[in-house]
Amino acid sequence: MFRQMLKQARRNPGLVPLFFFIGLGLSSASLYLLRLAIFNPDVIWDRKNNSEPWNKLSPTHQYKFLAVETDYSKLKKDRPDF
Repeated sequence: MFRQMLKQARRNPGLVPLFFFIGLGLSSASLYLLRLAIFNPDVIWDRKNNSEPWNKLSPTHQYKFLAVETDYSKLKKDRPDF
């Protein structure tokens, strides 16, 4: 498959940016999914040791990628301790 892409790119040099941006989009999407799977506290990989990791987060911990007009340093705890 990669050889066919190289052959097409040699025949039509205008396809090189298309291959580049499709590869860039696929790699960035896969890295974003990997980031969500590893660093998001809502995803549980180890159920035996810490079955509810979101309870150990402080209310000022920002885990969202983008928080529009939210100052996490001023938030107060709104849930009980377990």
